[in-house]
Formats: sequence, C-alpha cells, structure tokens
Amino acid sequence: MPARRWIAHLDMDAFFASVELLRYPELAREPVVVGGGRRYAPQTLPDGTRRFARLRDYAGRGVATTATYPARRFGVHSGIGLMKAAALAPDAVLLPPDFDQYKLYSRRFKDAVAAIAPVIEDRGIDEIYIDLSEVPGAQDAVGHDPYGGVRAIAQEIRNNVRRATGLSCSIGVTPNKLLAKLASELDKPDGLTLLTHEDLPARIWPLPVRRINGIGPKAGAKLAALGIATIGELAARDPADLVERFGAGTGRWLHEAALGIDDRPVVTHHEPVSISRETTFERDLHAVRDRGLLGAQLTALCERVAADLRHQGYAGRTIGIKLRYDDFRTVTRDLTLPCAVADAAAIRAAAGQCLKRVDLARPLRLLGVRAAGLARA
Repeated sequence: MPARRWIAHLDMDAFFASVELLRYPELAREPVVVGGGRRYAPQTLPDGTRRFARLRDYAGRGVATTATYPARRFGVHSGIGLMKAAALAPDAVLLPPDFDQYKLYSRRFKDAVAAIAPVIEDRGIDEIYIDLSEVPGAQDAVGHDPYGGVRAIAQEIRNNVRRATGLSCSIGVTPNKLLAKLASELDKPDGLTLLTHEDLPARIWPLPVRRINGIGPKAGAKLAALGIATIGELAARDPADLVERFGAGTGRWLHEAALGIDDRPVVTHHEPVSISRETTFERDLHAVRDRGLLGAQLTALCERVAADLRHQGYAGRTIGIKLRYDDFRTVTRDLTLPCAVADAAAIRAAAGQCLKRVDLARPLRLLGVRAAGLARA
C-alpha cells in the first residue's frame, strides 16, 4: 500500500511584529503596527523606560508591513496605508521595520524545521511548505488516531520553532499544497490543523472562493457575478460551464481546486527569475525639487539589489527601474548590458540610464530597481 501523502504549510504568526515583541515585551498585549521610517524608532528615557511612537504621530505615504493580532481587531492589516491605519487605530504603537533581524529569525525557524523534516520549499521570509510523507513515523497511527503520527511530527516542528526563535507558527497538514495553505489559516494564531479530503465539506467549502491561492480580484468578481461565493458553490458547479466561461485550463483548475485536487510537488530549489527592491516614499518626490533625495534613494536601492545578488550568488544582465507616479500610474524601463553585473556601481549606472527614458514631470510615490537575466556569478 503506497504511503499517504502529507504536505504541511507553515506560516509564522504576524512574523515581523512578533520579532519586534521579542525586543519590546512590554508591548505584548498592545496593538502594534510595523511600518514607517527610522524616525519612529522607540526612545529610551533617562529612567530606562521607552517611549513609543503612536500611529496618530504618523504622516506620510507608507504602508503597514504587518500588524499584531490586537491591531488587526481594529481592521489594520499588512499592506494598508499607515494614514488609513491611523484613522482606525490612532493609539496603536508604530515601530519601524528591521529587515536584518527578520532575516535572522527566518533562517532560525527554517533551520529548526529542517532538523526534523528536511524536504522544504521556501516560499518567502515567513512561510514554507514541508513534505512530511517520508518522515519516520508520519504514516503511523497513535492510539485511536489514524493520523496521530504525522500530527505528532507537526507538533514537534512547532515546538522546535518556538525553542529556536521564541515565536509561534501555524501549520496546516493535508494531502497537498493547496489544502495545506488553506488549513494553516484556519486556526491562527498558534494553530495546528490536520485535514483530509473527508473534511472538505465542513472546513473548506464554507470559505469564500478568494481564499484559494490563485483566485484573484478579477476571477473572484467574475465568480461572484455567476452567483459563486463559496468554495463549496464552486465545487458544485458544472465543470463544463466553468470551462466555457474561463477557458479550458483555468476552468478545469478552478473546479479541481474547489475539490481539493492538487498534485504539485514540494520543490526544494528555485532559480530566481529576478531580484528586486522597491520603496514607497513617505511623501511624493519631484525629480527637480528633490533631486538629491531621489538620487540617494536610487543609489540605496541599487546597493541593496547588489547585496542580494552577491548573497545569492548571481549577477544580472538586465537592469530595470519601476516608477509609480502620484496618480498611481506605473511605468518600467529596462536596459540589457553586454555582460551580467553584480556590483552596485554598475547597477546604479544602468538604472540611471533607464531613468533618463521616463517622464519625470510628475511627482513620484514609488521607486524600484530590478536585476533580471540572472546567471550564476
């Protein structure tokens, strides 16, 4: 009898904010939002206590990187504009992000997982997929629980992550990646959710269709227009009707996803297509009035892209920029070089050439730099 397939999705709980709470434990029960610049860093007072910035103190165009669960109760979430967040939760604490610290804790939690289950697909700084199928004991029953073995392994992973980082995570364990990602969200924070296909009607089908990873705003709106609001309603739809309305590939995928069908493997290595960095300015910058500041921001982004390239062992032949104007219109420009580069000066020179090919009459709210056409350095 073939081994049952067990795939886990592990998602760190409010990761950036949780790392900050390790540094500032006095904020454990307060609404905390991560975002803004270094001027919002806590101040240490003469008596040793700390003074924290509040969201009501914020002025600018930045967005929230993440928020603690108490802040989320006010409607604040990652990606929300900080000015809008300030209207929802003016007394929430505002902390600037510390990406070096987040990368450190990301490595720690992934190493803690790999010590137990080494087949890992890295999906970003705070989430991974794990193939538990071949981990010793994963196929064992424990007492009256036929899935007790894999449940115990998932719990051991959670315990190891907490020991290594002091942070909590949520894990969904299911037969495939699609269901595992859905399951990891069901019992957040600090949850362990194990589902099989028999659990779909009760746990998955009542969820909105947009919860399926891959159904975006446009597809969601089109499904809503068809009277399909939940995953269960999508599963009950005639697949031929979905194919007719969405095309053969997408229509079949929508129906299979609603039925929990997904045979994608856990991929342990990805070759990146590009490496990029971007920043949203706290106020709109003008190419003439703010030339010095804009140039410094471009140089800093090029330096970060160069550092990322060196860290991952790549060089890029195509250098590009991304601009977003004050009216939210976005443009990109690319320049392909004779040979791949990885040093900041060469990236900055190419980005500067790209900048000469765009309209700089309007103020800018976002600037990005990208290296593509990657080759091993």
